[in-house]
Amino acid sequence: MRLYRSDKYTLKDMKRIICIGNRYIQSDSAGPCVYDYLKEQNLSQDIEVIDGGLHGIDLLRFIEGAERVVFVDSIYGFGNSNKVVVMEAKDIVSESVNRYDHSAGLLYLLQILPHICEGDIPYIYLVGIEGLPNNDIVKKAACIAVKIADGVCGDFYHEK
Repeated sequence: MRLYRSDKYTLKDMKRIICIGNRYIQSDSAGPCVYDYLKEQNLSQDIEVIDGGLHGIDLLRFIEGAERVVFVDSIYGFGNSNKVVVMEAKDIVSESVNRYDHSAGLLYLLQILPHICEGDIPYIYLVGIEGLPNNDIVKKAACIAVKIADGVCGDFYHEK
């Protein structure tokens, strides 16, 4: 697991973008592609970008103590390819029964989070990329993830 932190900040103020997926399988590489893009950007000091790979429940340590967490991952079944979809954690759990089956690790983590998280549960969002990632869609997803992490947008952002 690789971390890119733009600067040191207190844990309770941290906003985390956790990019998950398998960089060696193109159809599951959206998260790692966004991670690679974001680590080259000049981000706010309180944003930490994490290459979560395929770690599932092991990502709990990055959720606890954070103010806001944005997962970035490949998604399937939400519409046409080359689309960015934004969901809150509660929507991920309810919508995921038939659509997000490749990421049982994230789904399981979100389902048990209220039972195992020490302290307050942060605001949690998913920025999903439908279809194979390309430069334009990776940049778009990365920009959305940063805006959500910064609190600039969130609940109201849903691309149709």
